[in-house]
Amino acid sequence: MFFKKSRQLDMTQGSIMKLVILFALPICLGNVLQQLYSTVDTLIIGNFCSSISLAAVGTSSQPVEMLLCIFLGLGTGISILVAQYTGKSDTQSLREVTATAISFLYLCAIPLSILGLFIGPLVLRIMQVPDDTWELAVSYIRIIFLGTLGNMGYNMNAGILRGLGDSQSSLLFLLISCILNIVLDLLFVAGFGMDVSGAALATIIAMFVSWLCSIAYIKKKYPELQFSLLPRHLNKHMLFAIIEIGLPLGLNNSIYSIGHIFLQSLINLQGSIFMAACSVGSKVTGIANVSIASFSAAATTFAGQNLGAKNYKRLYKGGRQIPLFSALITLCGGVLVLFFSQPILHFFTSDPEVLQLAVLYLFLTLPGFWAYAVLNSIISFANGMGEVRFPTFVNILMLWAVRIPAAHLIAHFIGGEYLMAALPISFVFGMLAMMTFFWSHKWQEIKSFAKH
Repeated sequence: MFFKKSRQLDMTQGSIMKLVILFALPICLGNVLQQLYSTVDTLIIGNFCSSISLAAVGTSSQPVEMLLCIFLGLGTGISILVAQYTGKSDTQSLREVTATAISFLYLCAIPLSILGLFIGPLVLRIMQVPDDTWELAVSYIRIIFLGTLGNMGYNMNAGILRGLGDSQSSLLFLLISCILNIVLDLLFVAGFGMDVSGAALATIIAMFVSWLCSIAYIKKKYPELQFSLLPRHLNKHMLFAIIEIGLPLGLNNSIYSIGHIFLQSLINLQGSIFMAACSVGSKVTGIANVSIASFSAAATTFAGQNLGAKNYKRLYKGGRQIPLFSALITLCGGVLVLFFSQPILHFFTSDPEVLQLAVLYLFLTLPGFWAYAVLNSIISFANGMGEVRFPTFVNILMLWAVRIPAAHLIAHFIGGEYLMAALPISFVFGMLAMMTFFWSHKWQEIKSFAKH
């Protein structure tokens, strides 16, 4: 590899699964810490505030996700390009793509921060947020949007580091910011009684710290990239490449997020207790399935680097092995969380009604997450190869043609408390649809090259 650092992994040689696990493990730990951002909010609000506050935090995440997801998709495009240029050992292109990414960050983040202050409450109204939750939800979402630059900046830098093969560094930044988030949560919410506003303020301060730490690290450890805090210039060719790969991912994320808002609207119609139960349940399933995002990130980098290096035999083998390992680990994690579901949920809330519905949430959703692991690994592998259109189509179909209709049918004919069963139904459909990628023309080419 063109410049080899102690924390970089060259995914183009050596044992495939050993490298994938070594790459995925820091991301997995980092994902646990990221989950702690929202989980600590939920824990502290659940213990120091009311169930209404808990519901407000849970329902406010969807509008934020909807407005940020297009750029986060573009950030994935940046990571894919970095991985491919790393595989090719193309230093100059790496400098150009990272410089363009910095400029693009500011062009997107600042307008989004302003837009979110006005659009966020409108989306909450569309989501039919109950009156008793409204003011707290608006307060939380407006403060969170003020941290857009830090949020997007950190995620972009983490993607760049992953593309380089360095998955360890982001863990340190997240550890620092997570500790800061916990301290500030306790200070603002438990100490000053600021309720959800204090939790939101703690989160955005911690995000900015993560972003600034990642900039300092890249500048010191990868001087070849000539990385900077402020924008320098835009390379039109690189900007087009980022948009060509990242825009379909971003649009997919956006359409997917809008679908989540429709699903959240259905959840909100069941009342504040059910909203709080889903908020708690989603935090627990998020912790149980951190390995999915970790293996998916590893699959993207593995595919990008090996495609760039034209290592087709290794690419072919990894496409089969990574989804299988991700599914097995996710299945084991899901069984473990289900076994300890009661004591885990008691950390979040002591409300018996919320607990009862949260347990049902876990038993309806967790058994199907192994299928989501397979689905997401194949999607990420295809994305790493630059094949972003078919995964986008499958994701949209899975949400709009399966999950949302299934949720409405379940709520109407069986009962609203069972509507989350639509998740595993959509996961299995998406997995089966995405597996057809291995019969695509592109994959058959890879298979042919691998035999020679």
